[in-house]
Amino acid sequence: MQRLDLRQLLSQKLSPQQIQFIKLLQIPTVELEARIKEEMEINPALEEGREEPAEDFNESQDEDYGEDEYGKNEDVDINDYLNDDEISGYKMQGDRGGDEEDREMPIAMTSSLTDSLMDQLGFLDLDDKQYNIGMQLIGSIDHDGYIRRDLYAIVNDLAFSQNIETTEEEVEQVLRMIQTFDPAGIAARDLPECLLLQLARREQDPTTLLAERIIHEAFDEFSKKHYQKIQSKFNITEDELKKAVDLIIRLNPKPGGAGAGMMRVQYIIPDFILTNDNGQLQLSLNSRNAPDLRISRSYAEMFDAYDKSDKKDKKLKETVTFVKQKLDAAKWFIDAIRQRQNTLLRTMEAIIKYQHDFFLEGDESELRPMILKDIAEEIGMDISTVSRVANSKAVQTEFGIYPLKYFFSEGIATDSGEDASSREVKHILKEIIDNENKRKPLSDEKIEKMLNDKGYNIARRTVAKYREQLNIPVARLRKEL
Repeated sequence: MQRLDLRQLLSQKLSPQQIQFIKLLQIPTVELEARIKEEMEINPALEEGREEPAEDFNESQDEDYGEDEYGKNEDVDINDYLNDDEISGYKMQGDRGGDEEDREMPIAMTSSLTDSLMDQLGFLDLDDKQYNIGMQLIGSIDHDGYIRRDLYAIVNDLAFSQNIETTEEEVEQVLRMIQTFDPAGIAARDLPECLLLQLARREQDPTTLLAERIIHEAFDEFSKKHYQKIQSKFNITEDELKKAVDLIIRLNPKPGGAGAGMMRVQYIIPDFILTNDNGQLQLSLNSRNAPDLRISRSYAEMFDAYDKSDKKDKKLKETVTFVKQKLDAAKWFIDAIRQRQNTLLRTMEAIIKYQHDFFLEGDESELRPMILKDIAEEIGMDISTVSRVANSKAVQTEFGIYPLKYFFSEGIATDSGEDASSREVKHILKEIIDNENKRKPLSDEKIEKMLNDKGYNIARRTVAKYREQLNIPVARLRKEL
């Protein structure tokens, strides 16, 4: 039997304006500039430049931008859109001004790996079929420089996508040509092949030949650092083995490089600039966060024409409704930029207050345990807001540029009853490993005991976790001859 129930539920939903503000808040400075240009393109009522002072000015009333930004078509005072103190001064204390800040930030330009390989492919004397195979192979190279797809799969791709009938042998032949390209080791199918391709370009002296034999016949032992087994297997001296191993570890395991496939490599643009003036920390926003924005005077003056004309004209009313929508949207956007900068400053000021000793000296051991909740409670905002700021922003200090998330870490209890930052513990852990005897590297258990002796109550599994986060291998793989 069907039933009809009446239920009353309370739920929270974000308005379109709130969603837009969240998106504005989480993007970094370099992307904000593009976002502002995009907004100016779609909204002619928003333009770049400083407001000119006007004789007649009525202070604008505060608006609730949680309501519909387009509102109803009601009588509007033109001065609500011109020379608003809040709008013209939205850059606040972050406005450093000056020609120095207006200069373009440096951008390193590089060619992509694919472009470089395609250029080299063009120098080979290939027929059309071979050239198309070469293009398919280059397109199959991963970001680190490897081809991990089976050749039969590439043969199938050529048949289905380009109607080219070929064989694995023909593809292998072209692959061998590409493997002669720069950088050395490119287009290898696995790590041993990558290393062998690089060794093949070196002078074939006894050390190189021995290194090739090790990779061919004892790569598993080499990867596990079972050097005594290798020495016994090839009946060589420890000095000969050391030279061959040193040669292998100097080879590049990722010939594609970190920037493969990237057309532009852009340096980090800090969102905050922190200076130390005789022990007084001075914080400011990077003025590139946003250019000067203002409401278009020509659009605002259309309201003046509306006031002096026949308000019963239907077409004019439709025009004014459209103009008002654009003006409201422009004013909301400027206010959102101002609110964004205010949120950024409040968050960064709270972080500086929490990590004051670090910002004075730059010593990692001075970092205090700090989580998102600590800052959220300090500034009276939600944790998600702090997270959006911390995940995409950076601060320039006298000790370098740091992402904000660098300052957030969990706490480790000490014998004194205080909490130490996990970053501090990681710093000490790294120092211990850097100073260990590389012939007898320390195990996680021994490192745990050493940290406990220093007063840090830490478990072995936590040592292993921190070691992995620092990209430090286990003791067996750190062993050297």
